[in-house]
Amino acid sequence: MTVLKDKIKARIASEGPISVAQYMTICLSDPDAGYYTTREPFGQAGDFITAPEVSQMFGELIGATLLSAYEAIGSPEQFELVELGPGRGTLMSDLLRMAALRPAFLNAAHLNLVEMSPRLRKNQQVTLKKSPLKPEFRDTFQDVPEGPVLLVANEFFDALPIHQFVKTPDGWLERQIGLDDCDELTFGVGAARLPEGAIATSCVTSPLGTIIETQPAANAIAQDIGRRLAQCGGAAVFFDYGYLKTAAGDTLQALYKHAFDDVLANPGEADLTAHVNFEALASAAVKGGAKALPAMTQGSFLLQAGLLERAGSLGAGKSHQEQEAIRDAVERLAAPEQMGELFKVLAVTGTGTSFQPFDTPH
Repeated sequence: MTVLKDKIKARIASEGPISVAQYMTICLSDPDAGYYTTREPFGQAGDFITAPEVSQMFGELIGATLLSAYEAIGSPEQFELVELGPGRGTLMSDLLRMAALRPAFLNAAHLNLVEMSPRLRKNQQVTLKKSPLKPEFRDTFQDVPEGPVLLVANEFFDALPIHQFVKTPDGWLERQIGLDDCDELTFGVGAARLPEGAIATSCVTSPLGTIIETQPAANAIAQDIGRRLAQCGGAAVFFDYGYLKTAAGDTLQALYKHAFDDVLANPGEADLTAHVNFEALASAAVKGGAKALPAMTQGSFLLQAGLLERAGSLGAGKSHQEQEAIRDAVERLAAPEQMGELFKVLAVTGTGTSFQPFDTPH
């Protein structure tokens, strides 16, 4: 039993069942016992390892990508460099090291880290202490100053709350979390109904019991980014695990000490995420006025961005053990059976102008 589980049970007993979105928000963001507010989730000592923690090559290649985007949008004299959910700051540190190859980029950039957690902000400040740009912290993307934007988000959207709907004889009803006869957390369905017009064609004929997910929080942020890019210019690149086309399925999952866990077992102590619908994310950005470039897998992105060439350069003159570690990192980041296929990449721009590696057929 966790402190947060007791708190959730008391709320349900008093106010009634809660949605999956409400449950995720409480588990991840409760000020006293939420997952991201009370613990260090990253690395071997945490519950998961993100791509920037696997190898410096990931952030460096994103840096090269944003350099290409900077040129594609006309090399503005000033722009807002933004990262959503910067983790420990590792990605941005590696990105800025690569960006140092273009002094004009650094001279024009104002660094914005969108991070609400005071604890993580301190970690990011430590990581970026020797970096060429000093970060300004923002609570939301809307707090980023006006102007052209170059933005990156890695494993940001997957932690935003989702809603789930279950197909029943009475239609698609919202999945909720309540209490069973033993006062334990359990899934059920409520009265909220998903409108027929909101159901993807591919899901209409799904059998009873099928679950579909919606991501209004993620889509709202993507639309805001699209609006800013359309008004002020710029580009954004999103990395996350998810699917390219809308489909039915329950993707809500909990990760606890590097292993999958029961979603209802350890609220506040396990990471809760859901796969990102990249088709919906792109549509939201387009609704905001931006142009979406064709999405691709992370493996395709990294290989086209020069992962193998960077690995060869990084390993030159190194010991056999160090070269093996680099090869292992390449496999983990790009191999289909590891992160290469599960993770997807989407780029959106204000004008539709493409940039490397998104201008390469794939």
